[in-house]
Amino acid sequence: MSGTSPLAPKTFVELPALKGVKLSTIEAGIKYKGREDVLLMCFDKAASIAGVFTRSNCPSAPVDWCRQILNHGKAKALLVNSGNANAFTGMKGWEAVRRSAELVAEFAQCPVNEVYLASTGVIGEPLDPAPFANVLSTMVSSLKEEHWLNSARAIMTTDTFPKTATHSFSIDGVPITLNGMAKGSGMIAPDMATMLSFIATDAPIAPEILQELLKKAVDKSFNAITVDSDTSTSDTVLLFATGQAPIEAITEKSDKRLRPFQKVLNQLCLELAHLIVKDGEGARKFVEINVKGARSAKSAKKIASSIANSPLVKTAIAGEDANWGRIVMAVGKAGEPADRDRLSIFFDKIRVAFKGERDPAYDEEQTALVMKKEEISITVDLGLGRGKATVWTCDLTKDYVAINGDYRS
Repeated sequence: MSGTSPLAPKTFVELPALKGVKLSTIEAGIKYKGREDVLLMCFDKAASIAGVFTRSNCPSAPVDWCRQILNHGKAKALLVNSGNANAFTGMKGWEAVRRSAELVAEFAQCPVNEVYLASTGVIGEPLDPAPFANVLSTMVSSLKEEHWLNSARAIMTTDTFPKTATHSFSIDGVPITLNGMAKGSGMIAPDMATMLSFIATDAPIAPEILQELLKKAVDKSFNAITVDSDTSTSDTVLLFATGQAPIEAITEKSDKRLRPFQKVLNQLCLELAHLIVKDGEGARKFVEINVKGARSAKSAKKIASSIANSPLVKTAIAGEDANWGRIVMAVGKAGEPADRDRLSIFFDKIRVAFKGERDPAYDEEQTALVMKKEEISITVDLGLGRGKATVWTCDLTKDYVAINGDYRS
């Protein structure tokens, strides 16, 4: 399959320079030919770091490496490759990450526990670190402050467009910037939905505080999306704080300056998460699933995920069919409290089902127009309590089958 997703943004903007971080990309021939496939991010001074990783019980070697060194709380460099996930590769995989970290540490002049690694691509193929040794010298000499868009391209696999976002705001009257990139298109499901995301800010924030901020943001964004219900072995989100903005360091959870930072971080992560869904393999529709009136927020999330992950719901959306019976099915199978005779279902603002049957005012023609839109919202009101949740997904098309049946990423 080829071509850019019809849900892609119309333009892609190079993100602004961010104090204390530089980036470089290169073609190393890991798997792809004729495109850059390695990213190096280096920090002028060791940055604070936070990380959230896949909950898969079969994680990749780079995920194991990052988890092992995260408590150190400092990062001097990040090395990312596309085309090979270095997952399910046994001791060879671990030796590859150890050697890769040593190579980067030598060039970055830092301890190996300040080098973070991420890999994305095919599972089960050993990753040879030799190509990194061949290109790192060139990459270090070509580090640039404004290289975010090319970096987002270098980490792509089946993605059809690069995913970036940036926000600026003020703390104590000083401008603060957050830049982020992500990759992901298939093997995407809540649980760290294969996806990678790397975010940096110039704010001075202690690692333990940064970790709490990131976890809250991820729960409302990357952990609330699904393309195909499959959780990757390699999912990684890393947040770096260079501390270069001239404000007093944030070291306490009670610091009121964290509120605006959390709000902006939440928004940036959500934008990146939405871009991943909009680049879902074969996707033609972006779908927001809202569940309210549940017994609890946890219950609402399970029901929303049941709807968002249902192949029957997703194929109906692909066929522009307002088949609300499939929504009822997905609610009923979720294993959460639900009462058929209290249930209401909406496609955008049109109520299609009410109190256990089709809405008396249901208009097939009006609803059909809604289903032709590129972006659709589905709302389910359970009428049982105050719990609510939102999950974002896409439709399931013939192209998804073609991509995953014919192409090993």
